[in-house]
Amino acid sequence: MDPKIRESLTKYSDLFSKRSFAQLATLMPDGSPQVSPVWVDFDGEYILVNTAQGRQKDRNLKHDPRVAIAIQDPNNAYRKVLVRGRVEQITTQGADEHIDKLSERYTGNKIYQNRRAGEVREILKIKPEHVTG
Repeated sequence: MDPKIRESLTKYSDLFSKRSFAQLATLMPDGSPQVSPVWVDFDGEYILVNTAQGRQKDRNLKHDPRVAIAIQDPNNAYRKVLVRGRVEQITTQGADEHIDKLSERYTGNKIYQNRRAGEVREILKIKPEHVTG
Protein backbone atom coordinates (compact mmCIF):
# COMPACT_ATOMS: atom_id res chain seq x y z
CA MET A 1 0.00 0.00 0.00
CA ASP A 2 1.19 3.52 -0.77
CA PRO A 3 2.74 5.03 2.40
CA LYS A 4 0.62 8.22 2.14
CA ILE A 5 -2.57 6.19 1.93
CA ARG A 6 -1.47 4.03 4.88
CA GLU A 7 -0.70 7.18 6.90
CA SER A 8 -4.09 8.69 6.06
CA LEU A 9 -5.94 5.51 7.02
CA THR A 10 -3.93 5.24 10.26
CA LYS A 11 -5.41 8.60 11.36
CA TYR A 12 -8.85 7.03 11.11
CA SER A 13 -8.05 3.49 12.26
CA ASP A 14 -10.34 3.88 15.29
CA LEU A 15 -13.33 4.10 12.94
CA PHE A 16 -12.77 0.45 12.04
CA SER A 17 -13.12 -0.69 15.65
CA LYS A 18 -16.22 1.39 16.52
CA ARG A 19 -19.78 1.01 15.31
CA SER A 20 -18.95 3.30 12.39
CA PHE A 21 -21.47 2.86 9.62
CA ALA A 22 -20.24 3.41 6.10
CA GLN A 23 -21.89 4.29 2.82
CA LEU A 24 -20.56 2.24 -0.09
CA ALA A 25 -21.05 3.61 -3.61
CA THR A 26 -20.87 1.29 -6.61
CA LEU A 27 -21.70 1.93 -10.25
CA MET A 28 -24.80 0.58 -11.97
CA PRO A 29 -24.39 -0.80 -15.51
CA ASP A 30 -25.61 2.53 -16.92
CA GLY A 31 -22.95 4.39 -14.89
CA SER A 32 -25.31 5.85 -12.30
CA PRO A 33 -24.27 5.56 -8.65
CA GLN A 34 -25.84 3.15 -6.19
CA VAL A 35 -25.23 3.58 -2.45
CA SER A 36 -25.58 0.98 0.30
CA PRO A 37 -25.12 1.36 4.06
CA VAL A 38 -22.57 -1.25 5.20
CA TRP A 39 -20.54 -2.43 8.15
CA VAL A 40 -16.79 -2.07 7.61
CA ASP A 41 -13.54 -3.58 8.78
CA PHE A 42 -9.86 -3.04 7.94
CA ASP A 43 -7.15 -5.70 7.82
CA GLY A 44 -4.21 -3.31 7.45
CA GLU A 45 -4.24 -3.50 3.66
CA TYR A 46 -7.86 -3.74 2.55
CA ILE A 47 -11.13 -2.21 3.68
CA LEU A 48 -13.45 -5.18 4.13
CA VAL A 49 -17.18 -5.17 3.46
CA ASN A 50 -19.30 -8.27 4.00
CA THR A 51 -22.31 -8.79 1.76
CA ALA A 52 -24.42 -11.56 0.26
CA GLN A 53 -24.04 -12.85 -3.27
CA GLY A 54 -26.64 -11.51 -5.68
CA ARG A 55 -27.25 -8.14 -4.01
CA GLN A 56 -27.14 -5.02 -6.16
CA LYS A 57 -23.64 -4.02 -5.05
CA ASP A 58 -22.41 -7.53 -5.82
CA ARG A 59 -23.95 -7.40 -9.31
CA ASN A 60 -22.52 -3.92 -9.94
CA LEU A 61 -18.99 -4.99 -8.99
CA LYS A 62 -19.02 -7.73 -11.60
CA HIS A 63 -18.89 -5.08 -14.35
CA ASP A 64 -16.95 -2.29 -12.56
CA PRO A 65 -14.80 -2.78 -9.44
CA ARG A 66 -14.48 0.95 -8.65
CA VAL A 67 -16.05 2.08 -5.37
CA ALA A 68 -16.21 5.01 -3.02
CA ILE A 69 -16.82 4.65 0.69
CA ALA A 70 -17.63 7.25 3.33
CA ILE A 71 -17.19 6.27 6.98
CA GLN A 72 -18.57 8.58 9.66
CA ASP A 73 -17.45 8.69 13.28
CA PRO A 74 -20.45 7.70 15.44
CA ASN A 75 -19.18 10.02 18.19
CA ASN A 76 -18.62 13.08 15.98
CA ALA A 77 -20.75 13.51 12.86
CA TYR A 78 -18.25 16.02 11.45
CA ARG A 79 -15.36 13.54 11.50
CA LYS A 80 -15.22 11.15 8.59
CA VAL A 81 -12.91 9.43 6.15
CA LEU A 82 -13.62 9.22 2.42
CA VAL A 83 -11.98 6.52 0.35
CA ARG A 84 -11.93 5.79 -3.36
CA GLY A 85 -10.61 2.47 -4.52
CA ARG A 86 -11.25 -0.83 -6.24
CA VAL A 87 -12.54 -4.17 -5.13
CA GLU A 88 -9.51 -6.35 -5.80
CA GLN A 89 -10.97 -9.59 -4.52
CA ILE A 90 -14.34 -11.07 -3.66
CA THR A 91 -14.11 -14.21 -1.53
CA THR A 92 -16.46 -16.47 0.37
CA GLN A 93 -13.55 -17.85 2.40
CA GLY A 94 -14.02 -16.77 6.03
CA ALA A 95 -17.09 -14.67 5.15
CA ASP A 96 -19.46 -16.39 7.61
CA GLU A 97 -17.04 -15.90 10.49
CA HIS A 98 -16.42 -12.31 9.39
CA ILE A 99 -20.13 -11.37 9.39
CA ASP A 100 -20.42 -12.81 12.90
CA LYS A 101 -17.44 -10.69 14.01
CA LEU A 102 -19.06 -7.58 12.52
CA SER A 103 -22.40 -8.48 14.09
CA GLU A 104 -20.82 -8.59 17.52
CA ARG A 105 -19.26 -5.14 17.03
CA TYR A 106 -22.32 -3.48 15.51
CA THR A 107 -25.18 -5.21 17.37
CA GLY A 108 -23.67 -7.02 20.35
CA ASN A 109 -24.88 -10.38 18.93
CA LYS A 110 -22.10 -12.94 18.45
CA ILE A 111 -24.08 -14.53 15.62
CA TYR A 112 -25.40 -12.50 12.67
CA GLN A 113 -29.19 -12.48 13.10
CA ASN A 114 -30.33 -11.49 9.58
CA ARG A 115 -29.01 -14.48 7.68
CA ARG A 116 -31.46 -15.70 5.04
CA ALA A 117 -31.91 -19.33 4.03
CA GLY A 118 -29.51 -20.24 1.21
CA GLU A 119 -27.60 -16.97 1.51
CA VAL A 120 -23.92 -17.08 0.54
CA ARG A 121 -21.82 -14.47 2.33
CA GLU A 122 -18.78 -12.89 0.71
CA ILE A 123 -16.09 -10.39 1.66
CA LEU A 124 -15.30 -7.48 -0.65
CA LYS A 125 -11.62 -6.56 -0.36
CA ILE A 126 -11.29 -2.89 -1.27
CA LYS A 127 -7.83 -1.54 -2.09
CA PRO A 128 -7.76 2.15 -1.10
CA GLU A 129 -6.39 4.40 -3.87
CA HIS A 130 -7.31 7.85 -2.54
CA VAL A 131 -8.09 8.85 1.07
CA THR A 132 -9.32 12.18 2.47
CA GLY A 133 -10.75 13.15 5.82
